[in-house]
Amino acid sequence: MRILLTNDDGIEAAGLEVLQQIASELGDEVWVVAPETDQSGASHSLTLHEPLRCRQLAERIYAVKGTPTDCVIMGVKHLMRDKRPDLVLSGINRGQNMADDVTYSGTIAGAMEGTMLGIPSIALSLAVGRGGKHGIQWETPLRLGADLIRKLLRAGWPEHVTLNVNFPDRAPEEVTGVHVTRQGMRDQGLLTIVDRLDTRGTPYYWFGYDRARSAPAEGTDLWAVQNGAISVTPLHLDLTHAPTCEALARRLEAL
Repeated sequence: MRILLTNDDGIEAAGLEVLQQIASELGDEVWVVAPETDQSGASHSLTLHEPLRCRQLAERIYAVKGTPTDCVIMGVKHLMRDKRPDLVLSGINRGQNMADDVTYSGTIAGAMEGTMLGIPSIALSLAVGRGGKHGIQWETPLRLGADLIRKLLRAGWPEHVTLNVNFPDRAPEEVTGVHVTRQGMRDQGLLTIVDRLDTRGTPYYWFGYDRARSAPAEGTDLWAVQNGAISVTPLHLDLTHAPTCEALARRLEAL
């Protein structure tokens, strides 16, 4: 199997190294095309107003000065143009990507770009405790990731669907199972803005989240990970809300 890896934490991220080890259990040809620098929150952005720089670091390992989307396009359309990959894996993100996060996540966007190019694609993320004070449980995806991906590939999923996998912040032996979930929703009141002054007295700002523990609805990605399970959420590229589409059409016809 020919596998393309990318991420949004950057080419030097620990999670990418873990993903390389997982991919090596799945296929005999693993390519890495990842951003030169951290692109967290880049979403599905595409570099259009400046040239892309691509640097080869080793055999089948490249760093691109761009976004995860740029990396997947560069990998599929240029570096691997002789033979397309059979699978795109994006991650493993340091921190969960669930609920509203999916609209911001460069990790998920990398997998979505693979899906748009007609390649089965999976985004993978690992929940991390507040501030990472108790360490990061890289051993969990390392031990459980390859077997999970094999099962997902055997089960199959439709075209135009990206699978979003989130591992809980638990040791491998403490994981309670795997749940296929729906996308949850966060309390947007948790979004914070911190204002500070630089050394010249000019204000600057940081966006962040108050990661307070919530009570997510059962069956959601948030609920699964909070309860120690691996969450697998199928995400559809068609963002149309069909019930509203039909209802709005009827209302407009009546006017």
